[in-house]
Amino acid sequence: MHKYGGSSVASPERIIHVAERVKAAWAQGPLAVVVSAMGDTTDDLLALLRQVAHDPPAREVDLLLAAGEQISAALLAAALQERGVPARALLGWQAGFATDAVHRKARIRDVDPARVQAILAEGAVPVVAGFQGLHAGEITTLGRGGSDTTAVALAAALGCARCEIYSDVDGVYTADPRVVPDARRLAVLSYEEMMEMAHMGAQVLQIRAVELAEARRLTIVARSTFAGGPGTEIREVDPTESEMSVRGVAHDRNIAKVTIRGVPDRPGFAHRLFAALAGHSVNVDTIVQSAPRDGCSDIVFTVAREDLPRTVEVAGQAAAEVGADASAEQDVAMVSAVGAGMVTRPGVAAAMFGALAEAGINIEAITTSEIKISCLIRERDVEAAVRAVHAAFGLGQAKA
Repeated sequence: MHKYGGSSVASPERIIHVAERVKAAWAQGPLAVVVSAMGDTTDDLLALLRQVAHDPPAREVDLLLAAGEQISAALLAAALQERGVPARALLGWQAGFATDAVHRKARIRDVDPARVQAILAEGAVPVVAGFQGLHAGEITTLGRGGSDTTAVALAAALGCARCEIYSDVDGVYTADPRVVPDARRLAVLSYEEMMEMAHMGAQVLQIRAVELAEARRLTIVARSTFAGGPGTEIREVDPTESEMSVRGVAHDRNIAKVTIRGVPDRPGFAHRLFAALAGHSVNVDTIVQSAPRDGCSDIVFTVAREDLPRTVEVAGQAAAEVGADASAEQDVAMVSAVGAGMVTRPGVAAAMFGALAEAGINIEAITTSEIKISCLIRERDVEAAVRAVHAAFGLGQAKA
């Protein structure tokens, strides 16, 4: 199974390059392919939509955005046929993808690979449009990076042992190389480490794809379309394979901070607030509640910036009901240290906080898991924070 991202199919020349790669791989055995939309097509379509509608219905948004992957699939299939490779382009629903009803953030409920298997049995290459599926006759999309999930789900349905995901980077690095020049490519990451890095801003893979791969024990290989090299394997890993307590540093600018001040210290408010947000399909990340003072406490939480308008509306209504005050900020970011080894090694938090303090960076909130420590900071400080934490753990010099 191969999946090619938007940068890999961003132009006719790149689509031809991918066709040559697929042809060479197909010569070695059966192969299915999933593709993303060309380059910035999804963003361009959204910008076009905003010119005609301020608040378009989610159904129409999905119908429009799904066209991007449809174009890529048709172009790649045509390029393959031009080169003597039998190929068939398929939309998500034609490839058997059924989802839930949540437009723009749909989840895959079932994959019926029968049509894909029939094309493979003919010796042809199925080229599947990623990022999309069908619910009750309506086109749905899977959210940013959803083509990764399409590829992993299809690989699992076909019984594949691995899924190779190609982009313009040659693997997963200890930090974003654009921010940290001495960042190193990681040869192997555990599913848990990759999920934390993806969740905290590393954009190589979509977190749902990694979750699904872990559930099916399917190996993902993140590789470059334009260069050789083994890439990074994401698979089950024995924690003793690495001596490093921290494997990577991720950062996320796509967050907003919401603060609700003066919440009465009595049961029920948090449940009402977060249940309402869940009802609007808003995913909440960091949540911090202060200790009660004078009978009231404050609640701080973060959401993705695209969810902020809905969040402000819901939080404002909930706060008003109890006489509290809600406010929001977008000039924040998250920096995270990730590594399965930190669970057995003391001092990781102290080292991270010390590195940020030495760099003069204030921490506004902290959240942790067994393999992650995340700090909410001002967005202006994020690159300095990533470099400071990366250096504190020696990730640019040591074998990661």
